[in-house]
Amino acid sequence: METSLNLDDIIQMTKRDGESWAVTHAQRLLELIRQISQDLPYDAQALTLAVYLHDWGAFACYAQKGVDHALRSRQVVEEEILPRLDKGTEVKNIILEAIELHDYRDMRTPQSNEALLLREADMLEFLGVIGMARDFARGPRDVAACIRRILGRRVDIQDRFTLRQAQEIARVRLEHMQQCLEWLDEESFGMP
Repeated sequence: METSLNLDDIIQMTKRDGESWAVTHAQRLLELIRQISQDLPYDAQALTLAVYLHDWGAFACYAQKGVDHALRSRQVVEEEILPRLDKGTEVKNIILEAIELHDYRDMRTPQSNEALLLREADMLEFLGVIGMARDFARGPRDVAACIRRILGRRVDIQDRFTLRQAQEIARVRLEHMQQCLEWLDEESFGMP
């Protein structure tokens, strides 16, 4: 019988199986969740687990060609992680919903506060300087291609926030993005 898992185990597995970005991304999301969750009740333990597990389907050891990373993350967590977590069915369902619905391209309405918080925090991560840095780090080594992806994602995300505090953070991050894009255009002489 496999041993049970706890949060520390999940963090270590995220470090081991993910790339270097996975844990720091989760840490930033947890801070954003703290900032946007004003007066919104949620299960902090369930959400913290979901935050560390939500991108596992993007890790090379779990990714499957043609399978969306959010769905793949849910599959991996449901099959390999939840059976080893000492949590009740309700908590496990919250974790699975938050993971499956975290991607901004999923237009389904989250039913739990945990899923809403993870989605809105994850969307905020795509905005601002950190969002741009993530896109450039992802590559390719083609500035124009990265800028097109940044602009496309900005359009897709900017009006999707429902939580008041998330809307305010998004507003500031959008201003930062705009300024950075203007500087980038200036320094590249309009030839990214």
